[in-house]
Amino acid sequence: MIHDPQLVTLPGGEFTMGEGVGDKFANDTERPAHRVTIAPFALGRFLVTVGEYREFRPEHAPDDSAELPVVNVSWNDAQAYCDWLSTQSGRRCRLPGEAEWEYACRAGSTTPFECGHEITTRDANYFYSESGERIGPGRRTRGGEYPANAFGLHDMHGNVCEWVEDAWRPNYLAAAGVGDRHVIRGGAWDYLPRLLRSAWRDGLPVDCRRDNLGFRIATSDLPR
Repeated sequence: MIHDPQLVTLPGGEFTMGEGVGDKFANDTERPAHRVTIAPFALGRFLVTVGEYREFRPEHAPDDSAELPVVNVSWNDAQAYCDWLSTQSGRRCRLPGEAEWEYACRAGSTTPFECGHEITTRDANYFYSESGERIGPGRRTRGGEYPANAFGLHDMHGNVCEWVEDAWRPNYLAAAGVGDRHVIRGGAWDYLPRLLRSAWRDGLPVDCRRDNLGFRIATSDLPR
């Protein structure tokens, strides 16, 4: 029996994507801020877990707990999992678009983090303070150990960086993606707060695998 990742249906809406007003850590990759309209879609309540991914590739990370977010998966691996899950579930599963991801992360907020202007280790899993002190657990944690955001989504800030669908562009004025890089979002367990901000973005090659990088699924096939 295949265990589908839990999904949360998000309402459509409009939001400002990118650099936030007064965000001292904003950079050129997040500029210019711009309005985006999002159609309704569904997004994983949690990151895809090791156990869920093993239903697709049973040999993956045999020493990892099945409850942890899956890591060491490339963008290509994530795409292959989505294709497999689409066949198993009968609905088209995919990675979220970059704008969808930020809309879901912000959950109606306009501050650097969904929880406000600052974030603490009570809000998310990250390792370092802005002054470089080690303050977090220093490892991945199971989904649900930190509070959900206003949309009911867990770990949009921290724990594991997330692949999204879009090719990497160095800013929001660039017309096309650069090389074989795709966007990652969210920040990870071994990061510091500035890299967990809702607007933060980076790009990695599609075949890159890291111990702090996973994904969650999305779909536009909503119940009628």
